[in-house]
Amino acid sequence: MGWYFWGYSLAFSTKATNGFIGDLHHFGLMNTLAVPSPGSPLIPELLYSFYQMMFCGVTAALVIGAVAERGRVLPAMIFIFFWATLVYCPLACWIWNINGWGYNYGVLDYAGGGPVEIGSGMSALAYSWILGRRHERMMLNFRPHNVSLVTLGTVFLWFGWLGFNGGSSFGANLRATIACWNSCLTAMFAAMTWCLLDFRLAKKWSMVGWCSGTISGLVAATPASGFIPPWASIILGVVTGICCNFATKVKFLVKIDDSLDVFAEHAVGGIVGLIFNALFGANYIIGLDGVNNGVFPGGWLDHHYAQLYIQIAYIVATMAYSFVVSAILAKLIDIIPGLHLRASEEAELMGMDDDQLGEFAYDYVEVRRDFLAWTPAKEEPVADGHRIVPQHGIEEHQNLANTAGHSPPSSSGIESEREKMGVSVRAPAKELAAENAVDSSTNSVHASRTSS
Repeated sequence: MGWYFWGYSLAFSTKATNGFIGDLHHFGLMNTLAVPSPGSPLIPELLYSFYQMMFCGVTAALVIGAVAERGRVLPAMIFIFFWATLVYCPLACWIWNINGWGYNYGVLDYAGGGPVEIGSGMSALAYSWILGRRHERMMLNFRPHNVSLVTLGTVFLWFGWLGFNGGSSFGANLRATIACWNSCLTAMFAAMTWCLLDFRLAKKWSMVGWCSGTISGLVAATPASGFIPPWASIILGVVTGICCNFATKVKFLVKIDDSLDVFAEHAVGGIVGLIFNALFGANYIIGLDGVNNGVFPGGWLDHHYAQLYIQIAYIVATMAYSFVVSAILAKLIDIIPGLHLRASEEAELMGMDDDQLGEFAYDYVEVRRDFLAWTPAKEEPVADGHRIVPQHGIEEHQNLANTAGHSPPSSSGIESEREKMGVSVRAPAKELAAENAVDSSTNSVHASRTSS
């Protein structure tokens, strides 16, 4: 909504000349339609505005990863609404608006190393800082829970990234082809490098490590894929894999719980890609789109050595602005009554699916995911058997686990199962009847859900 009404205009309106933010000349997509776009005269502005909306949406999705397993949904949505206007739109204006200071300063940023990658990484770091760390005793819940879905998501991202990077040439031209080649090469070599670095510690090959390396390589290719030759992408992939892998340790040094490593993979990957533009940027690659011939001077390959400090100045400005403004915005929202960013400790024990959404990724019979409560620390003898006492978590969850189950074929079957669990006391007839009643009601609920 914000992008339709004012976001696109603030980022890309050419009527404002302050170099920092646009005006409302295109409010509600006015004055667009078939007008040639700022990206290329071959692309109508209405199409360009839609394409750029996808960039804004992807960046917002990256930032929202900071709330994982401890943040409330409503304050996060409010944060993203204002963040898109106050952080993303200015960053996009700096580099992609023809009046932006970064564009006129000569910064080389092809598909969003500043607005998308550094912007999302630093904003997620700031939000995580204001949100606070997860509780250490609940960290058992936060391991990768489905490696198959992680891999499938990475493959989808890789495919979509070819449109992200290749499409930034705004045409089916040789520069788009080079961008796709560069994206794949960087991703492949970053993935191999990440896996080797993990193997040196664990002596095992990690699929999650492969996915992390792939994403970091695609991130680094975002600002660089349309500027550097393919052979340089191989070097970029190796350097990115090393830098982003070690950057995952930064959150422990700064004591900020960036749970999805958005800073390590996106901010650091974006920085590496922007630096490589200064070292390996080539003007003959830039001109392959048939539009930007002679517009950009290239980097060190073209003996344009000043490009390095231009890139560094842009990196520092983008990092500082996105972190500071995001932190201030998150803090202001957090102090508003009813809009606290952090969920309660009990909600964290239950899980954000249960507390914030009322839906579960896998569990449609509403069994809680409080693993710590399901793992008993001890058993206490009671009059008719044993009482299981959880070490942490919510005791009602454990009681639910004790009463729910499949209907046993006979009382002897129940006793044998209890003996396996270490409960040697024979259950009274009343308890068996109660268990059978619970099992029958549970089976009837399953049957009704299946039929519906």
